[in-house]
Amino acid sequence: MILDNLRNAARYTSLHPLLKQAFDYLASLDSATLEPGKHILAEDRLIVAVNDSTLKPISKARLEIHDEFLDIHLPLSATERFAWKSRDDLQTPSEPFNRDKDAQHYDDAPETFFEAAPGSFVIFFPEDAHAGCIGEGSIRKIVVKVRCSNE
Repeated sequence: MILDNLRNAARYTSLHPLLKQAFDYLASLDSATLEPGKHILAEDRLIVAVNDSTLKPISKARLEIHDEFLDIHLPLSATERFAWKSRDDLQTPSEPFNRDKDAQHYDDAPETFFEAAPGSFVIFFPEDAHAGCIGEGSIRKIVVKVRCSNE
């Protein structure tokens, strides 16, 4: 997992060939005119979702994992609280892995919590179990899905 400010994103572009394109796109956005929904930057490899979401209490947060994609979370309108735990330490799946959604949820307690303010981003890799949208009120945020394999 990586937590940093968007102005430092260039430090991480060498980690994956699509991260430069993802961060260039994020840096170019005008959040005032940004339309909610899914935006495809590279078919089945780089997908941007702009979401208006209601934040939830910690008790409703479920840890999530992915096999094929890493996530970049970028809160736009409010500070977002996240939960994290190493995937290797998970023990209690709440459902089978959904290949179509590249996701599985767990009922395990998180190991740690942290916050990301607007202008910050979080990268969750497949080894990072994570839950976002924790807090009160609502949030506009972006989640970028980046395919991990180079197929």
